[in-house]
Amino acid sequence: MTSPGPRPSPAPPPAAGLGIGVPGWAHPLVAPAEWGELTRQGSPVHWAVLDVARGPGACPDAYCAAAVSRLRTAGVRVLGRLDLRFGARPFGELVSDATRYLDWYRPDGFYLDRCPSERPGLGQVHRIVTTLRAMRGGAYTVLGQDTHPYEEYAEVADQLVTFRGRWADYRWSQVAEWTAGYPPERFCHLVHGVPRPHLDEALRIARWQGAGTVFFTDHTTRPGQRAGSAALWETLPGHWDDFVSHIGPCVME
Repeated sequence: MTSPGPRPSPAPPPAAGLGIGVPGWAHPLVAPAEWGELTRQGSPVHWAVLDVARGPGACPDAYCAAAVSRLRTAGVRVLGRLDLRFGARPFGELVSDATRYLDWYRPDGFYLDRCPSERPGLGQVHRIVTTLRAMRGGAYTVLGQDTHPYEEYAEVADQLVTFRGRWADYRWSQVAEWTAGYPPERFCHLVHGVPRPHLDEALRIARWQGAGTVFFTDHTTRPGQRAGSAALWETLPGHWDDFVSHIGPCVME
């Protein structure tokens, strides 16, 4: 008789309460597989960002409209991307972009990219979020600050992105003490360069730091590419299936 080989390690249990936030796939015409993955039954996606052309674009896009319609049917929350340029974007431009998003795609809310995080910008961000919620009742808002902001920002929006960056930095990152006063669904972490063998570790860090929404990709920057390049997030991670299975089926809304 031959002795049986080593038993395979059991799959890790799903990360209770965690879900995925997609910071923006490439255009549906060139990334149909990516958009299709979000409509898979039970997919643990909390929200997905629609970025047509660094915003809503200049005219309605039929491919984007069709992709949004499929996501809406699947129950996935869609957020239009608004670039605040760290507070330098005129208020009127932001309202104009939001209006086009609402007229053409009817998103469920907005992702405020490059959002101010310091105390002086709080009033401006509060004004923008209040206006967006008046334009679209119940608009879900995510502040893309990419770091722990001044605490009172947590009272302004539905969710804050308190980390966006490299795995090498994430695994040694520290959480701000004030976040302990809020539930995990108020925080999101976006991490690139996460190797497949380190998915478990990344999820443990997210849980330990109190994040309820995550996106981990194994893509890394190439020579000459900016660390914050949108290209890092535009295609499926190489370990997408493992990532999804580690988190488990959607348990929210």
